[in-house]
Amino acid sequence: MKRVNDFVIKFATVNGSGSASANTLFAKALFRMGLYVSPKNIFPSNIQGLPTWYEVRVSDAGHTARREGADIVVAMNPQTYADDATELLPGGYLIYDSSLIRTFERDDIEVLPIPIAQMCARAYKDLRQRQLFKNIAYVGAVAALLDMDYDIVQQLVEERFRRKPKLIEPNLKALEIGRQYVLETFQCPLPIKVRPAEATRGKIIMTGNEAAALGCIWAGATVASWYPITPSTSLAEAFEKYCGRLRLEKGGKRRAAVIQAEDELAAIGIAVGAGWNGARAFTATSGPGVSLMSEFLGLAYFAEVPVVLFDVQRGGPSTGMPTRTQQSDVICCAYASHGDTRQVLLLPGDPHECFDFAARAFDLAERLQTPVIVMSDLDIGMNDWVIDPLVWDDARGHDRGKVLDAEALEKIEQFGRYLDVDGDAIPYRTVPGTHPTKGAYFSRGSSHDGVARYTEDGKVNAANLDRLARKFETAATMMPRPVIKRASRSSKLGLINFGSTEPAVREAVGQLRRDGYKVNTMRLRAFPFTKEVKAFAAEHERIFVVEMNRDAQMRTLLIAEAGIPAEKLIPVLSYDGMPMTAKAIVAGVAGGIESDKAVAHALRLSAAAM
Repeated sequence: MKRVNDFVIKFATVNGSGSASANTLFAKALFRMGLYVSPKNIFPSNIQGLPTWYEVRVSDAGHTARREGADIVVAMNPQTYADDATELLPGGYLIYDSSLIRTFERDDIEVLPIPIAQMCARAYKDLRQRQLFKNIAYVGAVAALLDMDYDIVQQLVEERFRRKPKLIEPNLKALEIGRQYVLETFQCPLPIKVRPAEATRGKIIMTGNEAAALGCIWAGATVASWYPITPSTSLAEAFEKYCGRLRLEKGGKRRAAVIQAEDELAAIGIAVGAGWNGARAFTATSGPGVSLMSEFLGLAYFAEVPVVLFDVQRGGPSTGMPTRTQQSDVICCAYASHGDTRQVLLLPGDPHECFDFAARAFDLAERLQTPVIVMSDLDIGMNDWVIDPLVWDDARGHDRGKVLDAEALEKIEQFGRYLDVDGDAIPYRTVPGTHPTKGAYFSRGSSHDGVARYTEDGKVNAANLDRLARKFETAATMMPRPVIKRASRSSKLGLINFGSTEPAVREAVGQLRRDGYKVNTMRLRAFPFTKEVKAFAAEHERIFVVEMNRDAQMRTLLIAEAGIPAEKLIPVLSYDGMPMTAKAIVAGVAGGIESDKAVAHALRLSAAAM
């Protein structure tokens, strides 16, 4: 069966073998050809030696969700040959390193043996070069089999090594080794191939962690404190890299502090301290780090100190699956810390929103004087996504919130740090050193009154807690609105999702429509929930809640915080650590429709109204 610009290719290699650069080069070459690509790096949580995979989906229709099954597998790891062959759909192609001949027990696929290791051994004397150049060689082979634009592939190799020009020629040689063998041995191109398109004209490709780091730069962040943890490490590293280019004074001095702390507790403590002192500060972590940071998050909530936390979620509980994706920190972050706390959450759906929400997070943190947690995940954070260019309006200012300067302090008789002066439950604050005699106050995590004095009076403490609850209501008016898409004005079936599930939801809704089911969707982008969430729930008889965790945590939050009846919300869950697929969503929705009489009733209502 002939297919153009519509397939999944999977590279099966060994972690630490140098394959990551080659695989990324392959995906970016397709992107430069104008094709919608969706790469997914599936790697183990060790340094070297275990199997790793890299999937690339190409879709003329613009689908970027992960798709189950592969059409082409490049098998470079003998340990996983059996599993890799199983991944292939009937009619698919298995490309493997035939330096050692193997047999594969399938007669419904085509096997393309290429002696990559032998060819590299003949071409290169250095053992390490032989290993590394095998990866470039298979890229050259696949480029020929798919009829890729070879000039683009070569150009990317030259760009990759422009700072090490001596490596350009041997890499181009490896590329040509694979390409020439395939052209001389097999009929090229395969029935599955690519051709140039215009789908990505004006687009860029980048990871969510890189985009979030740039958002922090444009937001004016000057302090980043962090402790390494997958999958958030690259966010802090990207921020440091960008600071080296964009945070320099004329003399070369960097106008930012990037601090690798001794642990997660120190990291959040530094960020909270910097926020209290007037800096825009953040830290980045994942689930285990959030657990350790929860006490400081409670302090910042109660003392009303602005700070931003990026939680790039991974598989849990405990250490869990450090290199797999999930959305399993929803409840943990919404109520982070002990006592009565509610934290502000932003829920980006792609790297573009990581950039935008990073900038918004600092404005919200200072406006609300509270922690703001940006809830990304490994899929968004570490994988490349095709997105619109990041744009910053230079006229956009930084909202520092209710900060009194020296002149304002002179005009008021008494400064009360925790007084609700304006009726929005947000008090005024000062930055240390603003005035020589006015504006001072005690910051503490213990109970306090309106002028920051310690108190044991339960009624005073309760009144302060009530104000904080009202402030959370004020926060709801400042949150990014959900994105609502209607398949039908009369449909009584709804679907709620958030974060990285969006590409799979878009594809699944299209499939459901073709099957005769019109489902309206709402993508949540923040907590506290805005008024649109309740309104959407009221319009629908049954609502499917799509999320990547076992316990339907967002569904729980919708019941507890939005007051949506539990029987209305049907969970559609995936928690195997892989990105959500449209197939899983369609199966979950179809299963819910078949098993729930009320859903069938909702469908009848929809049909009657059409």
